[in-house]
Amino acid sequence: MTEKSIVEYISKLTRINVSPHQIDSLNRQLSKIIGYIEKLNELDVENVEPMRTATLQRDVFRPDQPKLSMLKDDILNNAPQREGDYFKVPKIIE
Repeated sequence: MTEKSIVEYISKLTRINVSPHQIDSLNRQLSKIIGYIEKLNELDVENVEPMRTATLQRDVFRPDQPKLSMLKDDILNNAPQREGDYFKVPKIIE
């Protein structure tokens, strides 16, 4: 498959219309991406342990202890409109 046909094939798969003048630009971008991935494939990662996250920070959890929170009426009194025990909002779906 030529690189031009790869761009056309991907555009068909993604159902994105690509004009003929965009194909050249996308082809150059795709070539750069593939070149970068090929450089990554050259790296020796034999003794590198997989990472869960990109940071070394450990997960910090607090103990789950019940505590008092705001009262329902205090919360509902902040609502612009209220209907019973609920916030009243405008209907957005017909």
